[in-house]
Amino acid sequence: MKVFDHNNPAALEKVVKAAIVEGQPRLNRPWRRILILVEGIYSMEGEICKLPEIIAIKKKYKCYLYVDEAHSIGALGKRARGVCDHWGCDPNDVDILMGTFTKSFASVGGYIAAKKEVIQYLRTRSYGQIYETSMTPGAMEQAYQSLLCIMGRDGTNTGQQKIKQLRDNSNYFRNALRATGYQVFGDEDSPVIPAMLYFPAKIPGFSREAFKRGLAVVVVGFPATPLLETRIRFCISASHTRKDLEWAVQQISELGDQLLLKYNAK
Repeated sequence: MKVFDHNNPAALEKVVKAAIVEGQPRLNRPWRRILILVEGIYSMEGEICKLPEIIAIKKKYKCYLYVDEAHSIGALGKRARGVCDHWGCDPNDVDILMGTFTKSFASVGGYIAAKKEVIQYLRTRSYGQIYETSMTPGAMEQAYQSLLCIMGRDGTNTGQQKIKQLRDNSNYFRNALRATGYQVFGDEDSPVIPAMLYFPAKIPGFSREAFKRGLAVVVVGFPATPLLETRIRFCISASHTRKDLEWAVQQISELGDQLLLKYNAK
C-alpha cells in the first residue's frame, strides 16, 4: 500500500510508475495488479476527485480504479449520479464504485457497483457479506424510493428540484462563510464544507457555543485530520432554506469574532 499527494494526479502517476519499475518488496517481482483508490468527494476536505486525469492514468498503466462515492452519490452531477456524472466520465471506466445509503438516501447500508465477476467474488469471499445480516425491508424501501425520486421515476420533479437546491445551498453557504472571513476549503458544488479552526483547544469551545445558539455542528480533530488542522465540517442539505442558511452564517460569523477564527478577515 502506497499513498500519493492529496488529489494530485501527477503525484499518483509517479507512485504508479515507481511501483511498476521496482516491483514487489524484496522479490522485485512485477505486481499482478495495481488498484487505485480515491474518493468522489474527500470527506474532510470537501474537494472533488480529479477523476478524468485519474482515469487517464489508470488506462495508461493498465491499473484498476476504486471510487468511494459515500459523499458524492446523490449530491454531484446534473442527475446526482455522483462524480462520474459531475465530470461526464463513463462509469465503465471505474472498476468498482462504492457508495452508502446512509447519506443522500437517508437509510442504512451501502452498495458495490462493478462487473458481474467482481460482484460474484465479493458475494462468496467477503466476510462482511457472508456473516452480516441483510438490510431490513423498511431500510431497503427507503433507499429505493430515494433513488426513484432522484431519477424522477416517482412521477414528480422533486428530485431535480432537490438536486438544484442542494447545489445552490452549498455554493451560497461556502461563499457566505468566506465573505465573513473564515478560511474555507472545498470545491464549488460540493455539499461538504470545512471551515478551519486549526487550534485543537477551539474544538470544544466552538461546539459548545454553537450548541447554545441552536446550531448542531460537527467538529473534527486528530486523528481524522492532522493535529494542527482541526476544522468544522458542515454538510449542507437540500432541505435547508435560504433563511436557515442566512441565520446560520450570522451565528457562525459572531462565533468567529468571539473565538478569533476569522483567519481570512480583511
